[in-house]
Amino acid sequence: MLAVLRREEKYLLTLGEALQCAARFEKTLMPDDFSKNGSYQIRSLYFDTVDDRDFHDKLMEQNCRQKIRLRIYAPEDSRVKLELKQKENIYQRKRSLLITRADSLALIEGRYSVLLNYDDPFAGEMFVLLTEGCYRPRTMIEYSRRAFMAKENNIRLTFDSDIRALEGDCRLFSRSLPLYPVLPGDQVIFEVKYNQFLLGYMMDIIRCVDRRSVSASKYCLGRSLSYFSLS
Repeated sequence: MLAVLRREEKYLLTLGEALQCAARFEKTLMPDDFSKNGSYQIRSLYFDTVDDRDFHDKLMEQNCRQKIRLRIYAPEDSRVKLELKQKENIYQRKRSLLITRADSLALIEGRYSVLLNYDDPFAGEMFVLLTEGCYRPRTMIEYSRRAFMAKENNIRLTFDSDIRALEGDCRLFSRSLPLYPVLPGDQVIFEVKYNQFLLGYMMDIIRCVDRRSVSASKYCLGRSLSYFSLS
């Protein structure tokens, strides 16, 4: 299991602003391991309870809330990240476990007992959580990410664009999905992720973002379009 506790601040930028900021970051920061050749794709399948508790907790901005997802970076991936992301006041706690492609398909089908085959306490915790909450796959989210990092304080700066979603289709490994956009094409979600505090030179770098932070959950953006249109 991999565990991370950090703060996250999000900003909505235009594509032009994002390109300008990225050009500035290139001079000082390193691309993350996935961004060495530019941007890369992320696809996540989010789960929720039968009464959409996690979705509503986010809408109500509850201090303590969570999201569960399966994440891949390409349809041919043989390993999948099972992630639990929990909001604890100002901090985000994210824990993840690499599982097999076959076991991820089992989870999508509701066969959570495959998690008991992993010698990791987090796997057992997820089995209980998914089972007791009657979690089911809800929404697919896919986007393009470009990320920079600084080794000090585990700081990551990410630009997520071309954010698209899909309800009612759980084909996580499909090469062709009828995804629909959830934001105008010229909008980018910029995230600043760090542990405890930002170093001074990093604060100087991100001053190019002349915005207030916003609450922009990609899961909620994806769900809201279909959820409220059917309400």
